[in-house]
Amino acid sequence: MIPKIIQGGNFSDQRGTISYVNDFKFTDIERFYIISNSEQNPIRAWQGHKLDTKNFYCLKGSFNIHFIKIDNWENPSKDLAIETVFVSESESKIVHIPAGYANAVESLEKDSKLISFSTLPLAYVVEDDIRYPSNYWKING
Repeated sequence: MIPKIIQGGNFSDQRGTISYVNDFKFTDIERFYIISNSEQNPIRAWQGHKLDTKNFYCLKGSFNIHFIKIDNWENPSKDLAIETVFVSESESKIVHIPAGYANAVESLEKDSKLISFSTLPLAYVVEDDIRYPSNYWKING
């Protein structure tokens, strides 16, 4: 599988606004997290997953979602291409990153919030969560 955007939309009337992503299926979702990066460290990087699929949706503010297809889990190339998708609270879309990738989430505004839906049961996370130094791949330069 390859990463993809699952597009949603917004509907507004006199009662307010509803944001939705009707094409996102919660099949296999095991848990979710809400991420708020600190102002001092606005980039949370790099988490790799051999088995877990990640789905990101911006609740507040804006983020860049960075991801890399891992070529070798023990010693990945430092020359791998970083792909980036911008998400914001005014857009309604989910960034779907399948297993086999490492990701980094970068807050672009103060108090931004991102929800992450994960497919791997919590009992298997320790075996699957592979961390790389935050500067292993250079974001923004």
